Amino acid sequence: MFLGVVEISAQKDSISVEARLSADHKTLTVNQELVYFNHSEKELDSIKLLNWISAYHKRGTSLAYRKLEDRNTDLHFAKDEQQGKLLNLQIKNSGQDIPVQDLSDENLFLPLQQALKPGEKIKLQLQYQLQLPDQKFTGYGTSDNNVVLKYFFIVPDHFDPDNKYPKKYHDIEESVNFNTFWDINLAAETKYYIQSNITQSSNAHFTGDLDTDPEFILSKKEFPVISINSDDLNTAIKFGYNLSPQEKENLEFFLPLHLRFIKEKLGFVPETLFISEKFRNKEDFFGNNDISVWKFNFPLFTDAEKIDLDYFGIIAKKILDETIITNKQDNHWFKNGLKSYLEIQYLNKFYKETKLLGTLPETKIFGVKPLKLFHASKVKLVDRYGIAYQYIMSQNLDQKVDEKFTVLSNFNDMAISSFETGSLFNYSADKMGYENFNTLLKDFILKNQHQKVDPRDFLKELAEKDERTEYLADFLEHKNRVNFKLKRLQKENDTLNIKIHKNTFSNIPVKLKTEDKEGNKQEYWVEAEENAKTKTFSLPADDIYKITLNEDYIFPESKYRDNYLYAKGFFSNTKKIKFKFIKDIPNPEFNEIYISPKIRFNNTYDKFLFGVNFKNQSFFDQKFLYSFTPMYSSGTGKMTGSGAISYSFLPAESIIRSLTFGVSGSYFHYDYNLAYRKLSAFSNINFRKNPRSTVGRSLAFSYNYFERDLSPAMIAKKDYDKYNLWSLGYGYSDSQMIHEKSLSISTQGMEDFNKITAEGFYRWEFAPKQKLSLRLFAGYFVRNDTRNSTFNYGISRVSNYSFSYTLLGESASSGILSQQFILADGGFKSFLPGSVNQWITSFNVDSSVWKIFHVYADAGFYKNKNRPTQFIWDSGIKVRVIPDFLEVYFPVQSSLGFEPSFKDYAKRIRYTLVLNLGSIINAARRGWY
Repeated sequence: MFLGVVEISAQKDSISVEARLSADHKTLTVNQELVYFNHSEKELDSIKLLNWISAYHKRGTSLAYRKLEDRNTDLHFAKDEQQGKLLNLQIKNSGQDIPVQDLSDENLFLPLQQALKPGEKIKLQLQYQLQLPDQKFTGYGTSDNNVVLKYFFIVPDHFDPDNKYPKKYHDIEESVNFNTFWDINLAAETKYYIQSNITQSSNAHFTGDLDTDPEFILSKKEFPVISINSDDLNTAIKFGYNLSPQEKENLEFFLPLHLRFIKEKLGFVPETLFISEKFRNKEDFFGNNDISVWKFNFPLFTDAEKIDLDYFGIIAKKILDETIITNKQDNHWFKNGLKSYLEIQYLNKFYKETKLLGTLPETKIFGVKPLKLFHASKVKLVDRYGIAYQYIMSQNLDQKVDEKFTVLSNFNDMAISSFETGSLFNYSADKMGYENFNTLLKDFILKNQHQKVDPRDFLKELAEKDERTEYLADFLEHKNRVNFKLKRLQKENDTLNIKIHKNTFSNIPVKLKTEDKEGNKQEYWVEAEENAKTKTFSLPADDIYKITLNEDYIFPESKYRDNYLYAKGFFSNTKKIKFKFIKDIPNPEFNEIYISPKIRFNNTYDKFLFGVNFKNQSFFDQKFLYSFTPMYSSGTGKMTGSGAISYSFLPAESIIRSLTFGVSGSYFHYDYNLAYRKLSAFSNINFRKNPRSTVGRSLAFSYNYFERDLSPAMIAKKDYDKYNLWSLGYGYSDSQMIHEKSLSISTQGMEDFNKITAEGFYRWEFAPKQKLSLRLFAGYFVRNDTRNSTFNYGISRVSNYSFSYTLLGESASSGILSQQFILADGGFKSFLPGSVNQWITSFNVDSSVWKIFHVYADAGFYKNKNRPTQFIWDSGIKVRVIPDFLEVYFPVQSSLGFEPSFKDYAKRIRYTLVLNLGSIINAARRGWY
């Protein structure tokens, strides 16, 4: 039995390929022989082959959809000649044809006449022809300059030994074929230089064993190879792209340093490494690029430092990929986390005091260094791992570490899979000793060569070595919300008793540091007590001035603001308050209050408004927020302003992403010498979504009290000086590419009316950057006993009775300010007179014509009390100066007639102006989370 097991385990698949590239380098003709062993423990009645080039074949594939999630429409709009596809296929076994039903299927299930027993092999002959896709979709395929081949040859899926489950290509660089011997001949009708991750035995012949998938670059130019030959290193690094002379010189210096460092941690490095341009771009060091503003360029690091940082991560990840075989879909965190662990070690050795912003804070503007005012200028480069995690967690958009890779958002791929996991590995290594951790890692890699590994086996061995790491296995399966807190310091004689609380019973040690006024530090590891959340740690008081837990973000906590306490002085047992003038990365050591000047212009009512804003909101979201802005109105000589307080609940595992309660108030002018006062209480629920998804759902409730100053004319018309409004609304939005849509329904009421409003929006990108927009609006008064038209639905103007729209002129009835257009209510762009006090329904259409020019049309019906139903319409041209933010409408034909013939046509031109930084940020971050 033992000999049989040894024989089966030694069996290895082999694939022999004869491939010829056409003269136009768009077609690849392949003759292939595949020797396939049944590596499972069951008999197989079919074989699954991966035909992943079919992922490029049509719009509905998983690959096409994933690209749309990343805000990339290239594949969706690809022409037939740009797509990739399997043109023909013939498969034989012992001279007998094996039928294949659908060549466009990414998984080809081949029925066997006789079951394949465990350990037995089958030999297949394949003949097929591939139409290579355009390289711009994934980096693989054909272009004018080169051809990049990966995931195009038809191969068995080694990660599904039972051949049961379909697998789709998502362009996530996952391995599907390992422990395979390859023999490949590549021929082309034009001359090409070829680079590959397989050993090249002759000009176009490549042979060797691979634990990853084969990759080839055929280029008209010869790419460089840097060979490192010394007593302890013998490695050739092949590049699939050109290197500048300066880059090559720097790499010749840094690569031996990188390889020795990694070899020390992992035990060995391969003899050959192949770096493609795509791999370089994916695995380089995030955040070390120059900052360019207009024509100005501000470097953070020198060229040599950028190459050092970039290529250490690139080389580390490439070696891990070549060395460790895992299922990326389920265990992406293992190699990603080890890469970050190695980076942290490298930074601690060579860049320990380097700042996150590099030399940028030293940049002078008019002789001063303004960035020195930011706490970000003092944050260390190695702190980036904890900060990135903290940023995404503060928005409750983080995901658990072992989430399936295909549903990880792009930002969580970095912040959670890489940075959080790397921080946990580093934290464990720090506690048990780096040498012990590295030895354990070396042994684990050595004994699992050429076979798929389960990273949880590594966690088990880690826990056996140090039981204080047992929490890791469970930690990966849930979103991390562990928090350590310094509760209280108490001095007894010469002893300082420190009370530490954690919000979990998990046995997680915590690192504590003490510091005196001279900056001298001492480190201690505080062990957790079994089944206890609170621990009192005692140490000699000495001259301790400050106590810190988990300094420098070394453990991924949910909150760092309660990790600092002062032992002496006025702020003993608390934290200092710090006033700041610029929004910044938060400094968890202080209670920070941000002070910033505010200048607004409120047409001719307030004229210029000068004020100061006090708030606690940094670049990171917080649960408790406040913002107060007292302002001076130069137009009235009076004080105005606004303020708000809110608190958000962010449950880690719930259908709710955030539940917010708050109150706010404001006092401004809405007309000449007429002020309004608004008090609000509100609650919002944002429902949880898959961070890769573009779908958002929310439920909002608000109560608002308004008090308005009235003019004599308004008093004569019995206008409203005081009123209460309540509203309840549900919103659904899907901001995906191609088919963007939203739906909202709400009800609003007060003592004199109740109304229901619904709005649906759909925008279709029917060609690249060409869109058709459709909007349907309906409003209905269930009850309307109002005294005037204040609360009516608008046709072409909105009544801003709730002061919720950003109008440049609240009460402007003429002039440029009155021409501002808000897409609300009826949404008509022409100045159609009147408003609606019973019901209205309207339909708005907008379509691209050429570049920034669109045409629009609006039509609808409305009915007022005691009046017949009216039909209205308009049409015109829209110019999108800055899409969705600054757009200008030129009316042409409407219910009023041919508007360009009107003498006052210039006054009929409308415009939208959205001055909302939050909207701009949300639009920019789409595709990341």
